[in-house]
Amino acid sequence: MNKGVNQLPRKSATSRLLLKCMVFLCAFMMISSSVAAETKLETVFHVYMDDQYVGTVSNKSVIENAVEKLIHAQQDNYKDFNLQLGNKLTYISEQVFRSNADNNAVLKQVEELATVKAAATAVMVDGKAIAYVKDSKDAEQVINELKLQYVSAKDLSFVNMLEASKEKLPEIKKDETRVLNVAIEEPFFFKEEKADPKNVLSYEDAVKLLQKGTLEEKKHVVEKGEALELIAEKYDLTLKQLKELNKGITEDSILQIGQELNTVVTKPLLHVVVEREKYQEDTVPFEREVVEDNSMPKGETKIKQEGKSGKTAFVYKVKEVNGQQTNKEVIKETVLENPVKQITIKGTKVIPSRGTGKFAWPTNGGYVSSGMGQRWGTMHKGIDIARPSNYTIKAADNGVVVEAGWNNGGYGNKIVIDHQNGYRTVYAHLKSIGVSVGQRVEKGSAIGVMGSTGDSTGTHLHFEVYQNGQLRNPQSFF
Repeated sequence: MNKGVNQLPRKSATSRLLLKCMVFLCAFMMISSSVAAETKLETVFHVYMDDQYVGTVSNKSVIENAVEKLIHAQQDNYKDFNLQLGNKLTYISEQVFRSNADNNAVLKQVEELATVKAAATAVMVDGKAIAYVKDSKDAEQVINELKLQYVSAKDLSFVNMLEASKEKLPEIKKDETRVLNVAIEEPFFFKEEKADPKNVLSYEDAVKLLQKGTLEEKKHVVEKGEALELIAEKYDLTLKQLKELNKGITEDSILQIGQELNTVVTKPLLHVVVEREKYQEDTVPFEREVVEDNSMPKGETKIKQEGKSGKTAFVYKVKEVNGQQTNKEVIKETVLENPVKQITIKGTKVIPSRGTGKFAWPTNGGYVSSGMGQRWGTMHKGIDIARPSNYTIKAADNGVVVEAGWNNGGYGNKIVIDHQNGYRTVYAHLKSIGVSVGQRVEKGSAIGVMGSTGDSTGTHLHFEVYQNGQLRNPQSFF
């Protein structure tokens, strides 16, 4: 009995020990499980847009899907463009035990900050984009079309061929003009950039922008009472600029109500320089030389040598900027015909207007075929001189011609000389007259040619003399 009693307590102690072990093991397992859970790592992505922190997401695809959606929304408006995110997007990954990602908040930030840009080619001048087009192909076409505003396609093709071949050109031919070079004055280059789709131009609009500096076309509609000065002031233009913008408009022009006026001053962004070679034959005017002759009466002239223009062939190099000639230089000159100088003899002899009072015989020889007096029932007022050695009629004395022309009284061609001393002489029936009214004549100088004009029966000179208005017999003076 004592033996049984002693065994029971021993068994109970063992059980208690086993129970304690089981409890400890459970607790250890629970602690181990908790620690394992705490040590598991997770990757998150910190998002930066244009170097600005916008938040943390659990996966990059969250942002990429949102960006793709934004681009797709714009694609319908710009079907021909390659649209891209305009912002710089940066991801920095990090492994954390507990994620602090907030996808929704980051998406909201991205949608607010994101810009959609088009992949474009910029025309760059002085480090600045002056025009955007879709791609480099369009950019090349823009420059090509800009050049074609000032030269023909044939000329541009010739220049491109010349540049590629490096061949020496043959001498230019008569009346030929050829283009040697077509270039853009400003240094420029193309650069691939992202641009607002609204600023990306068709190549036609890009040409217009580069040529004029603006796509804007402003028109002013004239209202009642408006004047050019007021319209110019309204658009910050000078009166001269306004007139240049509207060809045909002057300060005196009357403006009509409803009339449209251009009001935008254009300033090209690029200038096309065209160099041409031109063959041209120019007339070289002849020189004129006047030689004085003191044996010839003053006021008389005669041509000793006829002048003749020469001819010279020039080869010019011409420079044009946007269609306006800015320089022209001679690169070759060839004389084809030398000019011939014209030599004119000019009389300097002063002829006295007052007669000497002694008359010279008015013809070269001859005889008096009919004297002064009654003839055929009428008064013959002078003498007739016939059969001279030649038909030149000469002034009987110094004087001034007071009549020279046709006479209806039967004299035919008639000359009257006033000798400024009371005497006058008359010369009639002339074939031709060599002097004019007001001209001074010298004694013995030629004044006409003997003839048979008027009431005449044959070639002769009818000669009359008057003294102080009274008819005198010419034969008394010889």
